[in-house]
Amino acid sequence: MEVTDASHQIIADLLAERTGQHLTESRRWRIGTALSGVFREHGISNVDQLVCLLADPNQAGLAQDVVEALLNNETYFFRDKPTFDQLPEDILPHLAELRKDQKRLSIWCAGCSTGQEAHSIAMQFVDQRDRWLGWNIDILGSDISHRAITSARGGIYSQFEVQRGLSVAQMLRHFDETRSGWEVHDDVRRFTRFQQHNVLSDPPSRQPFDLILCRNVLLYFNPQIREHAFSRLQSALAKDGFLMLGAGETVVGQTDRFAPSTSRASIYEPVANKASVAPLQAFG
Repeated sequence: MEVTDASHQIIADLLAERTGQHLTESRRWRIGTALSGVFREHGISNVDQLVCLLADPNQAGLAQDVVEALLNNETYFFRDKPTFDQLPEDILPHLAELRKDQKRLSIWCAGCSTGQEAHSIAMQFVDQRDRWLGWNIDILGSDISHRAITSARGGIYSQFEVQRGLSVAQMLRHFDETRSGWEVHDDVRRFTRFQQHNVLSDPPSRQPFDLILCRNVLLYFNPQIREHAFSRLQSALAKDGFLMLGAGETVVGQTDRFAPSTSRASIYEPVANKASVAPLQAFG
């Protein structure tokens, strides 16, 4: 589907205003594909017609549908497995030693999409339940997409979704097959909670997180917005906590608020004495 420069700019501006994400020229091809469902639902035949409708202040629902459709909700269980394996083998035991007096761990999955990441971490705690007896484990999954968070809270996944990243043994151990799909067991759910939130907003908790996963989110921000996101993440993380980014992301050349771990892949540690940046406009 052809997208004119003017239409691309209007849609890109809408996405940036609502989410802070930058719809680059290289991602223009996604517009027609991503919005095909919106076109069918609203009886729209082309992008130019959509842009005309978006100019109508009474079309707030349509604008939100467009933003939701353009968000990239790609995720799967135990994504980037070698990186994920560091959690039970190294990072969580290290944090357990630091927090052995409080026996409490707080984890934030920022940009969690439909919840597979948060549930993957919860499965690791279930699989090591004896190690974590008496601990208060809180895993918060957040995403800017209302639809994604609704799905995450439901905890029901299709056959295709559970086959992405899970072995048959894991499926049978942590899920029940129902008429609606594969439903996460309650012993996994009890560790997780979900809320709609933009990583560019104030942190979702006043208490610092011990571990933050923000994977494949910062890719969609321009440098100024990305630095603001790093500031938000830094303010939400404990001084001795860890930040995990996606395999294709880094802080090098992006911010001086975090430094790469010397021994852990995709893991970054906060740098002390870095002041927060001035707040940007509100998103959402």
